[in-house]
Amino acid sequence: MKAMRSKGMMLAAAVLCMLIAACSIPPRPTPPNLSSAAPLNGIPTKDNVAWPDRAWWTRYHDDDLNAIESMALATSPDLAVAQARFAQAMKSIDIARAEGGVSIDGNVQVQRQRLSDNGLIPPKLLGFNWYNQGDIGAQFKYDFDFWGSHRADIAANVDRARAAAAERESASNMLTAAIADAYFGWQLDVTHIGFSNESTALEQKIRAIANARVQHGLDQYDILHQADAELAAMREDVATYQWAAQMRRETIAALIGVSVSDVPEFHARTLPQFTAALPSSVGLDLVARRSEVEASRWRVEAALREIDIARAAFYPDVSISAMIGLSSIDLGKMFQAGNRVVDAGPALHLPIFEGGRLQARFGASHAALDAAIADYNKAVIDAAHDAANQALALAQIDARRKERAGQIDAAQRLYESSLARGKRGLTDARAEYNADIELIRQHDADAQLVAAGISAEIALTKALGGGYVADDNTTKPDSVGAVQP
Repeated sequence: MKAMRSKGMMLAAAVLCMLIAACSIPPRPTPPNLSSAAPLNGIPTKDNVAWPDRAWWTRYHDDDLNAIESMALATSPDLAVAQARFAQAMKSIDIARAEGGVSIDGNVQVQRQRLSDNGLIPPKLLGFNWYNQGDIGAQFKYDFDFWGSHRADIAANVDRARAAAAERESASNMLTAAIADAYFGWQLDVTHIGFSNESTALEQKIRAIANARVQHGLDQYDILHQADAELAAMREDVATYQWAAQMRRETIAALIGVSVSDVPEFHARTLPQFTAALPSSVGLDLVARRSEVEASRWRVEAALREIDIARAAFYPDVSISAMIGLSSIDLGKMFQAGNRVVDAGPALHLPIFEGGRLQARFGASHAALDAAIADYNKAVIDAAHDAANQALALAQIDARRKERAGQIDAAQRLYESSLARGKRGLTDARAEYNADIELIRQHDADAQLVAAGISAEIALTKALGGGYVADDNTTKPDSVGAVQP
């Protein structure tokens, strides 16, 4: 009767403790309503404009570019770092899964011990001071995880792994864009060198005429000095562009992670025309195509799981533990049936006097969620700002090229007029050569605009995600979904 009363009092005490603990459990925050659209209203778009695909650089049909992009994706140290972070996140999932459910520990121990002469059991009664102690056993523990703490931990690590995977895609996007931009910068440098060499050859002819006129006393030496200054400036331009081209190759080698001698030789090609623009669906689809935004979204999901873990700590933790083994002071009889040792029973942990620590942990997890939401919102704004800037830059460059076409046309007509006057003997060849140099300069300036347009097109491709598309089916499977107590 007394035993039954005692058990009833213990049960009542346990229930009372659970009620006290439950009173201090904070409410679960409402899942945030994350923006699914980028604020791009008012930015011009075009219908029937395709989003970039994952190998977007192949649209330029340039074998040299394709080769170095493939090298970069295979060997770049930046991608290796991103891959290592992803692998680390995947291992964290394995650790979280291993910490839940059943745990089994084995133990084998052999000790040589001496009894104190004045201990609780005098050695004189036993007849010995020294004895051996051998223990062999296995311990089992199972945590019922009623409140989903382990499951939330697994889910949080899965979310962080997904964020790491998106960050890896972001690193790939930045790398391929940087390499393409540097490569077309090299092509522009080579174009500059070609135009500068043409201009230098014409300026040398102008100097030869000036020198002849000076020698015959028709002109002052000033005209010759002026021609020399023009030649020196043109040669300086060639040297500058040659240095810039070498630096572009050095930059590409650093991005790939190889020495410059391992970078394949490039072949000079005509700069391609740029045609990119914002797709008409950019406002709705940009969020799903920017890996940085996707990574931020998964970090918000992970932060929500951390709140689940913090809330689950307020609830009582119920587990069952058991131990079975053998124990003997006679090692020769260790494996006899009479040496069996068995221990089993439930365990109940009640967080009664841990309210301050648990509240602090919950508050920290809530602050982490707020920070993750702020990071996500900023990522969306940054993505929209980036895409808008590049689209506007392309529109501005396109407008400048139209005006440049008028200047080229005027320079062409001036050259043709100078050529006609020279043929009629009205002027010497210097007028023709100067007009030709001006026409070359206009074409060089146009090439500069084309290269700027390609650079903006590459930046826009990067801003549009570089071919990344978030998988709408990457929701949490039920096996790792956190219980919401």
